[in-house]
Amino acid sequence: MNVRISRVHNSARTWPPGYQTDGAAGLDLSAALLIPYELSPGERTKIPTGWAIEVPGGFEGQVRPRSGQALKFGLDVILGTVDSDYRGEVCVIVHNISNEPLVIAPGDRIAQLVIAPVAHVQIEVVDSLSDTARGDGGWGSTGVKTK
Repeated sequence: MNVRISRVHNSARTWPPGYQTDGAAGLDLSAALLIPYELSPGERTKIPTGWAIEVPGGFEGQVRPRSGQALKFGLDVILGTVDSDYRGEVCVIVHNISNEPLVIAPGDRIAQLVIAPVAHVQIEVVDSLSDTARGDGGWGSTGVKTK
């Protein structure tokens, strides 16, 4: 499947999103910044990538964290969706979950974009739902350890 992308910042030092290995699930997204940005502890902000993407119909682009960045530096990404009809710049909402300032430099790989299928469903309003063993048990209702 081909996915079309277009550069929206000619002056930004960035390269197209790309897979770093043959088995990678996500295309790495880089920061399209002209100068470094210091992200304070607990701060979150929007970082541009410099690219717009044409996600095919029936798919979405999932903007996700890069696990190594989160573990090593505390750089988290707020999960985002790029809809198939969106044609604006893809931006990344980053969040510093560490206790130290983090510097995001121009060209740093800050997130990944996973292209995934989506299903459109028909909503049916009913008076009740089918029963299950779990029922309406919520967070923590299935325990911590495997049986």
